[in-house]
Amino acid sequence: MSISGALSNALSGLATTSRMADIVSSNLSNALTDGYGRRQAELASSQLGGAGGGVRIEGITRFVDAGLLADRRLADAALTGQERGASTLNRLEQSIGGPEDAANLGMRLAAFERALISAASDPASETRLASAVTRLGDVAETLRENTRAVQTLRQEADASIARDIDVLNTALLQVEGLNRDIVRLNATGTDTSSLVDARQRVIDQIAEIVPVREMTRDNGTVGLLTTSGTTLLDSKAAQFSFDQTPTITADMTFASGALSGIMIDGEPISPTNGIGRLDGGSLGAAFSMRDATLVETQVGLDEIAADLVARFQDPANDSTIIAGDPGLLTDEGGALDLADLDGLAGRISLNAAIDPFQGGNATLIRDGLGAVAAGPTGDPGQLNNWIAALGAARADTPNSASRSAAGRMADFTAQVGSTRLRAEEQLSFTTARWDTLREAELANGVDTDVELQNLLRIEQAYAANAKVIQTVDFMMQRLMEL
Repeated sequence: MSISGALSNALSGLATTSRMADIVSSNLSNALTDGYGRRQAELASSQLGGAGGGVRIEGITRFVDAGLLADRRLADAALTGQERGASTLNRLEQSIGGPEDAANLGMRLAAFERALISAASDPASETRLASAVTRLGDVAETLRENTRAVQTLRQEADASIARDIDVLNTALLQVEGLNRDIVRLNATGTDTSSLVDARQRVIDQIAEIVPVREMTRDNGTVGLLTTSGTTLLDSKAAQFSFDQTPTITADMTFASGALSGIMIDGEPISPTNGIGRLDGGSLGAAFSMRDATLVETQVGLDEIAADLVARFQDPANDSTIIAGDPGLLTDEGGALDLADLDGLAGRISLNAAIDPFQGGNATLIRDGLGAVAAGPTGDPGQLNNWIAALGAARADTPNSASRSAAGRMADFTAQVGSTRLRAEEQLSFTTARWDTLREAELANGVDTDVELQNLLRIEQAYAANAKVIQTVDFMMQRLMEL
């Protein structure tokens, strides 16, 4: 080997070890960075004129366990969706009150029954009669408050859908742009690992909204599909749109056309449920809350309201009224209409005839709503009728179970609680699975001990190449002295 050949080899060694030190330092500095894939330089010997010509970096390999990454992304979608669902159900239960909450429907009804019993023990006491009317008004107001809480949560779910769609569109365009950049830089032989890192982080963001599968292509680009087959990104990113509804009332549903579904490239993604095959992440959880879980909760409230209105407008419980007359509780002043139950709990109100704030007379709760003259002040008969009416098992709405008023409210409260509990149990399981996958992913990441060992070997190689150059310099000086 000539002296110039030795010098050339040593210089290539210095350049290569410098680049390797750069790669190791990048690995160490990003050991805790989400989305970072460990790099390793792939070395190859250079050939020059049929002889060895030093060393070169043939490429840089980015290490990621694709199977583990895919599983973790699916866990991301499930975890985000269940977190959102559990959070909404917790807020729902707090709004309507748990079994021991003094402000829940059951407790309000119990207070009304106690007030009726107190009034029945002294029917002549207008104070006790007024107290019974006030407690009944509390029951109606609690139903209206619960309805407002449910509809507020539906509005928030609708707003979260709009936010998710904005994030999804932005992220898909970012992946599309990164795909283009990677193809361009690959063509020039430039390392694209940083761009791949950035793309992985963006796809992770998408995976929280919808469960996603990544399809890697030979040119370094990726396509994205949901697990059920909807194409999110092929060569171009799909564009999704959604019209947020600022105010949602109990009678507004997707099926009725009052609420929006998702559009994909200007076309409805599904005429049946509005979300199509995008279910499974935070987007699916928001749709489920808006169109299913909270709607069922409102149906439960409406059944309770219908049950109370029916009990108090039944002539069997108040002989002074006839069938079709409003009772103690009304649908905004009218009688119960079984064909118009949607949102009844938000419209329920005291009959103006007994409501002091509407000029009513509280003594009618003792004498009967249709009484044309004051009855005997010491007769508790009608008050006892109301008490008996609350305890009787009835089923006034279609497909409802026969229950007492308190029993129906207890069933409703228990159903809300059990739904929240099931959601939290699912969330606990999914969180444990996500933690396991995340730990496994991190274990496959940068091992700082190994990287430091590599750095020591690189330092030794660098010193050896430098020694060769020093020796060549010494030899050249000796030649010049001859």
